[in-house]
Amino acid sequence: MDTNMDDRTRAYLARRAIVEKGAAGLMLIVLSPLFMLISLLIAVRMGKPVLFRQTRIGQFGEVFTLLKFRTLINNAEEIGGGKIPRELNLVPPLGQKLRLSSLDELPQLVNVLRGEMSFVGPRPALPDQYAEYTPEQSRRVLVPQGITGLAQVTHRNAAPWSIRIEKDLEYVSNVGPLLDLKILVRTIYKVVRADGVIAEVPADSTGIIIQKVRAPELN
Repeated sequence: MDTNMDDRTRAYLARRAIVEKGAAGLMLIVLSPLFMLISLLIAVRMGKPVLFRQTRIGQFGEVFTLLKFRTLINNAEEIGGGKIPRELNLVPPLGQKLRLSSLDELPQLVNVLRGEMSFVGPRPALPDQYAEYTPEQSRRVLVPQGITGLAQVTHRNAAPWSIRIEKDLEYVSNVGPLLDLKILVRTIYKVVRADGVIAEVPADSTGIIIQKVRAPELN
């Protein structure tokens, strides 16, 4: 994978990482009552564990553990065969509310604080998905992987991987403060409207299904 990046972009990403770590730390403190409330609701209504942990691929192919609030019943991946068909009722009412509001993503502030993720960037892939990348697709990991990204605000999860990766690569080629700000603003708009959240996303012609619904896959 070509890891070349111009000095201006590299400097911007370094400065952004410092700001983001500070912002993530502050948000974790301010939102701690909300974290405790959501954790309590999950524990009471859905049981433990409260958090969902999954191995993902970060910048330059580094492996890390992504965190989310759990929104599925226990053993949902085995029951659904890696999918979340509606007829199996794998997503309890509380989980549906957390997904629609994107509150399930809040624990990723810890990933940002650790330097494993960014607020903005391509969504981190699963290891087996990363292994299938073409050299061009592997450019996705030249930048820090994000909680939200250009593909998410353009399509959310209402489009197949082959379409969304084009937006991810567009972001990598144009990363900068103005684009990041636009994505953050559009993310707030999308979250408020719960726009683009669907139950299942079909595989494209390659047969690869990535970023189906909110968890446990990508997004």
